[in-house]
Formats: sequence, structure tokens, C-alpha cells
Amino acid sequence: MDSVNQMLGELAGLVWGPPLIVWCVGSGLYFLILSRGVQVRYFAHAVQVVLGKFDNADDPGAINHFQALSTALSATIGLGNIAGVAWAITTGGPGAMVWMWLIGAIGMGTKFFTCTLAVKYRRIDETGQVHGGPMYYIEQGLGKAWKPLAVAFALFVMAATFGGGNMFQSNQAAVALDHYFGVPKWVSGLALAVLVALVIIGGIKRIGNVASRIVPFMCLLYIAGALVIIVMHISMLPDLFVLIFKDAFTGQAVAGGAIGAVIQQGVRRGVFSNEAGLGSAPIAHAAAKTEEPIREGFVAMLGPFIDTLVVCTMTALVITISGIYADGDFIARAAENSDLKGVIVTAEAFNQSIPGFGKFLVTAAVSLFAFSTMISWSYYGEQGAFYLFGEAIVMPYRIMFVVALFLGAIWKFGPVLNVSDILFAFMALPTLLATIMLSRRVVDDLKAYHAKYMA
Repeated sequence: MDSVNQMLGELAGLVWGPPLIVWCVGSGLYFLILSRGVQVRYFAHAVQVVLGKFDNADDPGAINHFQALSTALSATIGLGNIAGVAWAITTGGPGAMVWMWLIGAIGMGTKFFTCTLAVKYRRIDETGQVHGGPMYYIEQGLGKAWKPLAVAFALFVMAATFGGGNMFQSNQAAVALDHYFGVPKWVSGLALAVLVALVIIGGIKRIGNVASRIVPFMCLLYIAGALVIIVMHISMLPDLFVLIFKDAFTGQAVAGGAIGAVIQQGVRRGVFSNEAGLGSAPIAHAAAKTEEPIREGFVAMLGPFIDTLVVCTMTALVITISGIYADGDFIARAAENSDLKGVIVTAEAFNQSIPGFGKFLVTAAVSLFAFSTMISWSYYGEQGAFYLFGEAIVMPYRIMFVVALFLGAIWKFGPVLNVSDILFAFMALPTLLATIMLSRRVVDDLKAYHAKYMA
């Protein structure tokens, strides 16, 4: 297992090397410039849309704007915000957060473009079921000649479902429950498998309903707990931000740290956290009830803001305040047991300020985050499978998803995260390529929308 994990780690480091980092950041900057900062200019309008100002029950689609955002957020606001941030800071240093913030800020524009295209080129079948995502806008937007690229994305998203959207989530929930409450990992895995199965059988409408109830609650719960810790150490914040920004460009805050590791971890964890450019969230947003694709693009761009610029920042500040990332004894133990590098780092950071608080808050948050992420990612993989094989594959896929969920709970953290990183990298390549090629159509639609509703 150690040799397998080492191989996976080396492969993940290879695929997330400078070319892919430049690809993710560069494409986001391209969207920023092309749209003249859509994430800033239309932020207030996006809030109005998600609050229901433009909802129309007669519009085509399956779920409203809020449910679509909640479904997408339930997939992104997950353990990437807890375990992923902890992994980035313990591996790359606090400065990794600056690069996560960068990915979050420019990722808002990326989400706008990808999700607008998902609605623009979605397909609603004779039964009223909505199908959308990069595989559809690649084939319909670029033409049949590009179908191999659409097939490649569908294969990647279906495979990735079993990594970051499934096994990683159940793994970290089981680790927390085992570490703090002695619940055997197989018991946690079995319980999660049953609960997830009960929801995903109902399809996107049930997933949207459940997500719209869980996501706001779990966000407020976690943010409130983090804010308590931050307020208790408010005087430390100026020095913490100095440390974070200094480390972002020097990599000196971690023993043996280097600027390359800081940037790589920040970008990898940022993309893992908010999924901008991966092409997963567009699958959820494609189901939104709207006749205006641009409008759902506005809704989608709020995702990285909430996910990375708010929730991830809360985690990073608590970890940095606690100083646990620089605790030599803890890091030494984490090196021997990769389970300790993830969610346990965050829980212990909370415990530093309020003894015993972390294990209750973080375990509760992790369980909710993991559950909500898995039900959304099951839909993403299901849509990839449907595109490739049709309706007959849906139920077998759901069964495989639930089985993989259980296996993830009893596997080790390191291999699960590395597999997830590799598959996410493969998803980003076709998604961003197609989105760049179709981006000017989105800009034309944005101009038309502005003239119609905001001129």
C-alpha cells in the first residue's frame, strides 16, 4: 500500500505540475479579462437572482436557482474546506491560502462561463428530465467532430465521482468518528451508504430538496464556530495575514517548504475545494428552472465566493491561529499516519482554543459536509454515465457509487486524495478547452442580457 500511495502521489504531483497550474489560472484570467470582471460587475445582481427575485415556476428545468446553487455548493462545500485546507497548510504552509484565494476569485468567472454554457446547451428529454454539463456543450456547441472530447469528459467525471466526490468524503467522516468517538470505520461507512442510497434514488429533485435544507445549516454552523475562535484571537489577525502573505511568496513558514510547493498545494486544494473549471458544477446548474442561461451563470459564480473566500478562509485562520501546522510532534505523527493530515488537523486546531469543542463541531460538520457532497456528486457521475450508456446504466451506477462509498471509509486518506487529484486534473482539461473556445458566445449573450434587463 505504501508503494502504491507513493506512486499515486508522484503521479498527482506530475499532473498538477506547472503546465496544469498555468492552464487553470491562465484560463481564469482570460475569462476575467474577456468579461471585464463579470464576478465584480454583476455580484449584486447574482445575489438578487439566488434570492428568488426572477424565479418563475413555469420556466423549463427541474429545480429553482437556490436549489441549483445549494446542490452545487453541497458538492463544493465539503471536506475540501476542512481536510483539504488542512492538508494544504500542513504540506505547503499558510501561504497556500493566498493561492487558494486567487483560484476562488478568478474561479467565480470560470464558473460563470461554464454554467452559462451548461444551461445554453442542455437537453430536456421527453420525460422532462434535464441533462447538461460540459459533455453536452462540447458536442452541441463545438459540433459532432468534438464528440470524443465530450466522451472523455463523461468518462473522467464518472470516474472522479468515486474519488473526491465519494471515497474521500466517506473516508474523512469515518476518520473523525473513529478518532474521537471510537466508531469503527466500517460502521460509519455502512451508515453513510444507507443514507446516501435513500436520497440518490430520488434523482435531482430529491437531491436539490435535501441540499437546500442541509447546505445553509451546515455553513452557518461551521462558520459560527470558526468565528468564535477568530474573535477570541482577534488581536492576532494582523500578524496572521502578514504570515500568510509572506509565506505565499517565500515558502519559509514550513520546515523545508518551497515556493513551488506552496503554489502547487494552493492551486490543487483551491480547485479541489470550489471545483471551478472541473465541469462538475455545470451539471447541477444545468437543471435550474430558467429561460436565461446567463442568469444561472450569475448564480453559479457565487459558489467559489462562498466556498473558498468565506468557508476555506475560516478554516485557514483557525488552523493558523492554533499554530498546529508548525507543531513538530504533530506533523511527525501525521507523516506516519496520513489520516492525521486531514480533518483531524482542523479539529485539533479548534480544540487548541476551546478544549473538546473541535471534536464535536468538526465531526458534525464533516458528517454533514460528506453526506451532502456525496449526494450531489452521485448525480454528476450519473449524468456522465447516462451520456455514455443511456438510462440502463443509472441504477447499476448508483449501486457502484454506494459500494465505493463504503470502501472509501475503510481505506487510507493519502491514496484517496491522490486519486481524486489525478481525476480532477483530467476533468479540467476538456472542460476549460471547450469553454475557452465557446467563451465569446457567452460574452455576446451577456451583452444581450444586460441590454434587456439592466440597461
